[in-house]
Amino acid sequence: MRLSVGLLVRAFLALIFAATLVPAAQALDYPTRQPRIIVGYPPGGSTDILARLFGNWLGQKLGQNFIIENRPGAGNNIGTDAAVKAAPDGYTFLLANPANTINATLYKHLTFDFLRDTVPVAGFVRVPNVMEVNPDVPAKTVKEFIAYAKANPGKVNMASSGNGTSIHLSGMLFIAMTGVQMQHVPYKGSAPALIDLMAGQVQVMFDNLPSSIGHIQGGKLRALAVTTAVPSPDLPGVPTVGETVPGYEASAFFGLSAPKGTPKEIVDLINKYVNEAFRDPQMLDNLKKLGGIPMPGTAADFGKVLEDETAKWRKVVLDGNLSVE
Repeated sequence: MRLSVGLLVRAFLALIFAATLVPAAQALDYPTRQPRIIVGYPPGGSTDILARLFGNWLGQKLGQNFIIENRPGAGNNIGTDAAVKAAPDGYTFLLANPANTINATLYKHLTFDFLRDTVPVAGFVRVPNVMEVNPDVPAKTVKEFIAYAKANPGKVNMASSGNGTSIHLSGMLFIAMTGVQMQHVPYKGSAPALIDLMAGQVQVMFDNLPSSIGHIQGGKLRALAVTTAVPSPDLPGVPTVGETVPGYEASAFFGLSAPKGTPKEIVDLINKYVNEAFRDPQMLDNLKKLGGIPMPGTAADFGKVLEDETAKWRKVVLDGNLSVE
């Protein structure tokens, strides 16, 4: 039987079209086992809270539980290193946070380049940091705290969740702009830092709002100001640092990244479900309670955030002559 040229062409085009469906079909079979989200901090801090919240959401949508794997240490670098070295098969994600964009300049001997070695997946939320003190500290305003710190040089300890975190750099920016003297005390995450802050072992912290808001509302910590340019509706009556220190502004972001080479089909699928979370009333209510502002958008949109934040904090680190070996 002779085949017409037209029939052969149509058959060839059909084969090409079928081939283009293979990746999509593979993506539809995903996941066949439990994915993991690596968090570079201990349980209890903002990164861990948000990883578990979105991990639970994604697990419900995809029919596989997302494992939250805490890898604290070295200012988030241990967790990032583990994620970068993982197989790019769509089963490993990193809870990306400000430390990833700060550490790119702050640390001099990293084994990875975050922007080069990962791909953006989806933004979760942007949150203010909150300048908070132990209630035994007599200062009730930023102005009073500056006066207190200047009157007690070397006696004010500033906690952070680790070198290179937004919590650390928010405090260093405050020091640079006010001239106060504070001793930086880095911890392996917000949770242990908050324990010592509430116990009075350290006096002040510029924590991410999600991990501190409950302690503030419960009266265990006193909020002096938020670090964003505008007040937070979740802390009514609490002013901004910038009202006392003109030009001061800092905030934190959280989202998902993955090892470079992770299939685009899986990245797009995860991004799709993360964006669906921002249309769910219960999820939005949970984020509001944490003081988070949703960051809907494409993977490329989140990539732009990562690039912009890296450039922003590079200037702060270099201007302050900061470095960690």
